[in-house]
Amino acid sequence: MRNYMEAESSTGSYHLLDENENKITSSNDDSRLKELGYKQELYRGLSFISNFSLTFSIVSVLTGISTLYNQALTFGGPVTIVCGWPIIGLMTLIVGLSMAEICSAYPTAAGLYYWSAKLAGNKIGPFAAWITGWFNIVGQWAVTTSVDYSLAQLVQVIILLSTGGLNGGGYQASKYVVIALHAVILLLHALLNSLPISWLSFIGQLAAAWNVLGVFLLMILIPMVATERASAKFVFTNFNTVNEDGINNKLYIFVLGLLMSQYTLTGYDASAHMTEETKDADKNGPKGIVSAIGISILAGWAYILGITFAVTDIPHLVNKNNDSGGYAIAQIFYDVFKSRYGSGVGGIVCLGVIAVAVFFCGMSSLTSNSRMAYAFSRDGAMPYSSFWHKVNKHEVPLNAVWTSAFIAFCMALTSLGSLVAFQAMTSIATIGLYIAYALPILFRVTLARKSFTPGPFNLGSYGIVVGWVAVFWVALISVLFSLPVAYPITDQTLNYTPVAVGGLVILVVTSWIFSARHWFKGPITNIGNSSEEA
Repeated sequence: MRNYMEAESSTGSYHLLDENENKITSSNDDSRLKELGYKQELYRGLSFISNFSLTFSIVSVLTGISTLYNQALTFGGPVTIVCGWPIIGLMTLIVGLSMAEICSAYPTAAGLYYWSAKLAGNKIGPFAAWITGWFNIVGQWAVTTSVDYSLAQLVQVIILLSTGGLNGGGYQASKYVVIALHAVILLLHALLNSLPISWLSFIGQLAAAWNVLGVFLLMILIPMVATERASAKFVFTNFNTVNEDGINNKLYIFVLGLLMSQYTLTGYDASAHMTEETKDADKNGPKGIVSAIGISILAGWAYILGITFAVTDIPHLVNKNNDSGGYAIAQIFYDVFKSRYGSGVGGIVCLGVIAVAVFFCGMSSLTSNSRMAYAFSRDGAMPYSSFWHKVNKHEVPLNAVWTSAFIAFCMALTSLGSLVAFQAMTSIATIGLYIAYALPILFRVTLARKSFTPGPFNLGSYGIVVGWVAVFWVALISVLFSLPVAYPITDQTLNYTPVAVGGLVILVVTSWIFSARHWFKGPITNIGNSSEEA
C-alpha cells in the first residue's frame, strides 16, 4: 500500500496524518468497504478538504448563476433571483442533510443506488438500485454536457465581445463552431481526469479557491465600477413580469425563474462518489456534502447581490440584439466597464474569471461521472461492465472517464437540431439528479424507517422529518420544472424535460423487465443476506 502522507503533501492538503494514523485510517476505511461488499481498488488519498473542494467546484455558483442568470432575469427578475436563492438553498440543505446521513452509513463510490438497494430491502432492492443508478448517471452526464456546452457558449461570447460585439462587427460563431469548442473542452477534461487522484485533488482545491475568490472579486468589483447602480428597493422588491413567452401569472413566472438556483445547487452527490478515495469516509464524505452546500449558499447569495445591484435595465440585458447577443451577465460586465472607462475590456477579463470557474466545474463533474460509472459497472449494471470497470496503474477508472466524456459530447449534438431541446438538458440534469437523490431518502423514511443504522454523521430523531421534507420538495420541483416555459406550445417552445424523463423511465423499466435484472452481481444481488437490510 502506498504512503498516504506522501500523497497528501503533494496535493497541498491542510491536514497531514502521520504514517501510523494513515495506516489505521486506511485500514478502518478498507474494512468498512469490505463489509459493504467491495474491495479497495481506487487510491484512498483524499482528505476532507480535498473531498469538499471537488464537490464545491462541481456546485460552482459562478457556473450555475452566470449561465442561467438570463432565465431568472426574464422570469421574475431581482425578486426571483435574490429572494428565491435562500428558499432554494434551505430546501437543498435539507436534501443534503438527509443524503449525508445515509452516506455516513454506506460510504461507497456506488453512492445513491447502493443506498437504495440497502434501504429498499431484499424484495425490491436490486430494482430500486437500478432505477436510482440510471437516474443518477444520466443526470450526471446531462450536468457535464450542459456545463461544458455552457462554457463553449461563454467562450463564444468572449470572442464576440473581444472582436467588437454584435453591433460592432464582432465574430459570432456558428452552432458548429460552438459544438467544436465543446468537444475540445471535453477532451481537455478527459485528459485531466486521466491523471492520478493526487493531481485531481490539488486541482480541486485550486478550483475551490478560485470559486471563492472569484465570487468575492466580482461581487465587490462590478457594483464598485458601475456608474449607475440599482437601489436596494429595486434589488429586493422589483418583480419582472415582462417576457416574450406569453406567461403572465406571477406565481408561474416566479417558479420558472427558480430553475437558476436549483440547477446551480446540484452535483453535491460527488462527495459520496469519492468516498472510496477519501480517508475517514464515513465522516468526511457527509461533511463534504453539507459543507459544499452551505458554503455555496452563502457565496452564491453574495455573488447574486453584488451582480444584481448593477442591473438597471432588464430588457436591454436580455435583448438578443445587444453586444453580447443577449447574454445577460456578459452584457452587465461589458456595460459596467465601458460606462466607466470607455472600454469593455475589463468586463471581458471578468468573464474570463467565470470561464475558468466553469472549466473547473466541468472537470470535477467528469470526475464524479467516471466514479459513478466505475461503481455501477462494478456491480454489473452497465452494458459491457467489464470495460467500464477497468482501472489503470494509477488506480484511475480510465475507460469510464473517456466513455463518459464521449457520451457528454453525443448528448450535446442535440443542439445542432434544436437548441430548445438541448436547453431542456438543464432541467433534465436537475430533475434526474434530484430524483436519484430522493429515492434512497424515500426508502430511508419508509421501508427502512425502523431498521436503518446510522453512521457517525446522523440527524438523530430529526432524520425522519427532514427526510420527508426532502422527498416532498423533490416531488414538487420535478413537476414544476417540467411545466411549459412558453405559450402557445409549439415544437420550438415545448419543454422537452417530461418527454426525456418519461422516455428514460420507460427505457430503464423495460430493460429491467427483459434482461437487465440479470446483470447485477456482487453485493447488490446479496442484499437479502445482509444484516443491515430493511
